[in-house]
Amino acid sequence: MPEIDRDALYRKVSLRIIPFMILLYLVSFLDRVNVGFAALTMNADLGISPYVFGWGAGIFFFGYFLFEVPSNVILEKVGARLWICRIMLTWGLISAAMAFVQGVWSYSILRFLLGAAEAGFLPGMILYLTYWFPSARRARFVALFMAAVPLASAIGAPVSGLILGSTHEWLGLKGWQWLFIIEGLPACLLGLAVLALLPDGPARAPWLSDAERAAITADLAGDRAASAHPPLHALWPALADLRVLLLGLVYFGIVIGLYGIGLWLPQIVKGMGFTTVETGWIIALPYLVSAGAMLVWGRHSDRSGERILHVALPALLSAIGFIGSIYASSNVLALVCLGVAAIGIYATLGPFWTMPPVFLGGTAAAGGIALINSIGNLGGFVGPYAVGWIKDSTGSFTAGMGFLAGGLVGAAVIALLFGRLLHRRAMPPLPG
Repeated sequence: MPEIDRDALYRKVSLRIIPFMILLYLVSFLDRVNVGFAALTMNADLGISPYVFGWGAGIFFFGYFLFEVPSNVILEKVGARLWICRIMLTWGLISAAMAFVQGVWSYSILRFLLGAAEAGFLPGMILYLTYWFPSARRARFVALFMAAVPLASAIGAPVSGLILGSTHEWLGLKGWQWLFIIEGLPACLLGLAVLALLPDGPARAPWLSDAERAAITADLAGDRAASAHPPLHALWPALADLRVLLLGLVYFGIVIGLYGIGLWLPQIVKGMGFTTVETGWIIALPYLVSAGAMLVWGRHSDRSGERILHVALPALLSAIGFIGSIYASSNVLALVCLGVAAIGIYATLGPFWTMPPVFLGGTAAAGGIALINSIGNLGGFVGPYAVGWIKDSTGSFTAGMGFLAGGLVGAAVIALLFGRLLHRRAMPPLPG
């Protein structure tokens, strides 16, 4: 069998699956956070206070938390194609249905159902990448896939601003209603496209040769054989593993910042005196920079083979950005600081998601990655809710930014503790 050029092989794989996965995640994240833009006019129309908005924006993550592990275990059993298709169809319909909320209760219920429908998508995609890429190459491709998150905000911010500003009273619907409809229905169409474009794994990819499939299988097997951390494969031991809990807490701190800023930034920027359309374009810039930073930092993590500091350092940078925004002497400087905070948050994601597969495999990887994401995404409730409560109580976002900074500092500290635990477990036992 001829020797396979690994760089060319993984470039081929990435070009086949990553762009489509980016598109899926872009639509997913946009449907999570477009409520932040809808709030610019929806809150006044429905009489929703900052406190209630923060509660409803965050309750999405309770639905996500409850259904995350079973959803990812099902994905591992039935295959990525069918389950990702199901996830996208249901979340697209529920996201579009947000156009018809009537008040606090319907708003909160639909946000909860949206979280339940989308549960399993991100950990399923992370698990899916472990079927294709060995660990030494994984951070760059995870970062490339997850660049969809800042890209969703970079693209979605101006697009959402334009929809809000140009569709008011079309067919008797408000601009924020059209926002949910226009941005929700593509998920349904893409869900059907998954059946044709996303093979369950290398063994079922018609565009790979037998030699290429064998090369990927050999690389993944080599990962398992060379690992200093024999992977867990049983579900329940993985769910009870201290390393899974610690990674869940790290992600919790990261996600507090991710959604704390993501869902409130439109209102923060507009409160500085900008129009809705201007707000969209202003927000796009830091997210575009964040997408580039993710790719550079993920590649650097792969080249160095280091993961822990590649999570802790950008988390601390983000905390510095949030604190800087509190003491900024002008709106421009405050926006720069918030941009730095966003860059730090997103840079953590590629290196972070390479760590669970180091000690998890098979069903344990499906359940463990889902549990980490479940715990972490509770931060998606805590961040927006806390910022909304603080805004209601103080009339300002200042203390809220301090709270988000605290979450990022906590993530960095726990990441360092996780690194020490991982190192200890990798050490051979003492003789005698």
